[in-house]
Amino acid sequence: MPNPPARDPGSRAMDPALQDTVRLSAKGLAKVLGDLEARVLRAVWDLKYPATAREVHARVFRRHKVELLTVITVLNKLVAKSILSRAKQDDLLHYSSRFTEEGFMAMASRRVVEGILSLGPEAVSASLVDVLAERDPEQLAELGRLIRRRLKAEGKP
Repeated sequence: MPNPPARDPGSRAMDPALQDTVRLSAKGLAKVLGDLEARVLRAVWDLKYPATAREVHARVFRRHKVELLTVITVLNKLVAKSILSRAKQDDLLHYSSRFTEEGFMAMASRRVVEGILSLGPEAVSASLVDVLAERDPEQLAELGRLIRRRLKAEGKP
């Protein structure tokens, strides 16, 4: 089965139910999902095809000793959150992501940014520029290019 399309991060249709808090101390996906949810979603992406709970469990179990029923519970929670889809094939349930990894990251990033902008757009913008300047000057330059491209597309100087 081909990869699912990357969803438009600006679209609210079919938006997954992410937690309202961002865990700043967590890494990667676990910032917006629970730790085990992040591991399970990563396993589904790594498998690259609709996978059974047993296949996902085997992938997760390599690094995180967890019971099959726990993985099934998490898979079903991710289905309920509209992050995964579930379909019956050959009398077994198969799970697949409704998002590509890139599409999910874009959507989750947008949701995080929308949330932090409530702190004050000026402070958030200044902090973003400062952090990028310290951590990744090339990404700061890319941000500048993206801003100029967007302003030009909107007919602004």
